[in-house]
Order: sequence, then C-alpha cells, then structure tokens
Amino acid sequence: MKKIIVTGGAGFIGSHTVIELAHAGYEPIIIDDFSNSDESVLSGLETLLGQKPRVHRFDCSDRVQLAQVFNDEKPSGVIHFAAFKAVGESVKEPLRYYRNNLTTLLSVLETMNEFGCTNFVFSSSCTVYGQPESNPVTEKTPCLPASSPYGRSKQMGEDIIHDHCRAAATFGAALLRYFNPIGAHSSGLIGELPFGVPNNLIPYLTQTAAGLRKELVVFGSDYETRDGSCIRDFIHVVDLAKAHVKALRWLENSGPGCDVFNLGQGKGNSVLEVIRTFERVAGVSVPHRIGPRRLGDVEKIWADVSKATRDLEWHTELTLADALVDAWRWQKELQRREFFEV
Repeated sequence: MKKIIVTGGAGFIGSHTVIELAHAGYEPIIIDDFSNSDESVLSGLETLLGQKPRVHRFDCSDRVQLAQVFNDEKPSGVIHFAAFKAVGESVKEPLRYYRNNLTTLLSVLETMNEFGCTNFVFSSSCTVYGQPESNPVTEKTPCLPASSPYGRSKQMGEDIIHDHCRAAATFGAALLRYFNPIGAHSSGLIGELPFGVPNNLIPYLTQTAAGLRKELVVFGSDYETRDGSCIRDFIHVVDLAKAHVKALRWLENSGPGCDVFNLGQGKGNSVLEVIRTFERVAGVSVPHRIGPRRLGDVEKIWADVSKATRDLEWHTELTLADALVDAWRWQKELQRREFFEV
C-alpha cells in the first residue's frame, strides 16, 4: 500500500482528503501541528477509517522532523495543504502569511528532493487569478495582481514549484486551484472547524442560523453582479477531496512535469443566493444585513473545469444545496458536542 504524506491533514480539506485516499487504497500519513485545527477531528477520522489515523504532530517547516518522517515512512507522494488561508486575515497580517505559506512549501520540496519523492499535489487557489477580466476562468487565464497577501503567497508558491519542476527532471506536480470549498462529510463526523469568529462565509452563516451569532454581514451590495453581492464558485469539500486522489493517480501515470487544474462547480452563485438557498434547504432563517465592501475581496469569479474533467477524469457530484445541508448537519453536531468558540 502506497503511503501519502498529507501536510495539514487534520484541517478542513485535508481531513476529507485523508478519507478519500484511504477509500482509494492509499495509506495517508498526516503531518499537522494543530495550530489551525483541533485534535477532535482525529476521533471522526478514526470512526470513518475504522482505525486510528497515522499522525505526526509538528510544524512541517521543521526540516529535521520532516526528514525523520520521510526516512521512517518512505512516502510515494505528498499532498501539501499546510498553509494559512484566510483572505481578510492575510491583509492584516501579511508577513505571517508569507513566512508560513512559503517556508512550509520550501521545507517540503527540499525534503522530497532529498528522499527522491517525486509526486506532489499542491493546494493552490483561484485567488491566483486576481480579479479576472472575464468569467469563467480557464487555466490559461492570466494571473493578474492578487487581491490579498494570501493570493500572492499562492502565486509565489506556484512559481516556486514550476521552477523546481524545470530543475528536477523526475519531479511531477499538480497545482490544484480551488474555488470555494464548503460543506462537510455527510456523516456529520468531520467538517470545517474555525477557531473564534469564522473568516469564511458558510461557518459564519450556520453559526448565525443556529443563534450563536447575532447576524451575518454581507460585504458589499454595489458590485456589478446580478444582485450586487460577490459571486463565487462553491464546491462541496468531498468532491474537492476526491479530486486530490485523481490528481495523484494522474501524476503516477503521467510522469514528471507540472500542470495546473481548476477545481470548482463551474458556475457562480452570489452571497445572497447562498443565503436564500440555505434558508430553503435548512428551513431556518439567517439574520443578515448589508455592510461595506471587505478589503481583498474579488468581485466575481467562477471556473471552467473542462481540463480537470478531461485530464483527471474528475467531475463534481454534489450541489450547492447538498453542501449547505451537510454544513448545517455539521453545525448541529458541533452544538450537540458543545464545541463552539466565540
């Protein structure tokens, strides 16, 4: 059984990918320092996997510990999630974002190089496109100046990987440009678990619907969109997790080189449309008001996913409504466990 290191594997997307890797016959090895995740996810993973997940607890920028794991586990590939990811927070703390997101990436690539591990899946983002001139965006859409330090750290990360692939003749990388992952596992055992006030729309929405927040603020109503609110391409996290397995298989079959793939539903929904859809499928009202625009937000963006469909043989199976139902189930499970931070 091939071992795959999953950095940040206790996080939102990482934990769901661990499940899909195991279902596909791989042995996932988690590296996570739990600075942006909670150890309670491990019990959910254990139930879903039928055994305790393999976990190494440290910051993957630590080359010494990382080398020890590579030496002991002898992985055949790496899926790299470990990064800070909140757009708004990155605007307030840019140096923290650059230091973490780039240092961890360099550490992982250097260690892979040292141990001859050549298959690398990178967690990138649609923020690399900046504010595109037209939609949907393809992988050939120019990457304009990013709207946030988070987006710029992903642009820099992609450049680093491209350069490494050109220099290392046997190295293969798949750069996965996510659009907006939402939802949770249908079991209600794992999902998005933000600390304190959520930076992302859906956990704030579900917490507001549950009465844990006073109201949801919609950032801006004067954008050039159909209802004035920002438009995003929302993808169920389980569909996204499955794409990582497809990307890994693609690397194993295609050999060295570097390529990029958009991962989304392939259509855009506005923030106000998301609120209305949630209210319909959950049967719960969401108190909300319109606020000013938020620094770093892109007006509208959604994906052309035809390349991932063709080359990775991947497509989404779950809808926006499915994702919102699963997110609401997860929120209620958190409240049952009395797991909540203001």
